[in-house]
Amino acid sequence: MPNSPDDKVAAVNRKARHDYEILETMECGLVLTGTEIKSIRAGRANLKDGYAKFKDGELWLENVHISPYEKATAWVKVEPHRARKLLLHRRELRRLQAKVKERGFTLVPLKLYVKGGKLAKIELGLARGKSAADRRDDIRERDVQRSIARELRNRN
Repeated sequence: MPNSPDDKVAAVNRKARHDYEILETMECGLVLTGTEIKSIRAGRANLKDGYAKFKDGELWLENVHISPYEKATAWVKVEPHRARKLLLHRRELRRLQAKVKERGFTLVPLKLYVKGGKLAKIELGLARGKSAADRRDDIRERDVQRSIARELRNRN
């Protein structure tokens, strides 16, 4: 969801769109400590195996790796895989919690970016897992589209 030219994308989870059907996306704030924002600005984050889950009515980002800032002292370095609290309005939290609980959806991080040079934001996707057959169909469809585009280019 980065809109302005000042927004810098730090990490993208490409595997999420392959493994999940994304039904809805939303922008969340991120509670960071120490020098984590400097690592994100440097693009040293990995969303690959990340997910969000509810604990005590709050939304937490789990298993996302933000590398320690290499120029930081030993006093401010934090655990790279620690859980990070996500910031959403209470109404949005309740709506998401109901969907995750009732319908079996999952919350997957899609993109991590710095908005306006100051605030770290994460784009979360409300997702449903794809079956192996669905993934094969997607790959087949993509191959067909590529071959059609190739034929059209060769004709001209």
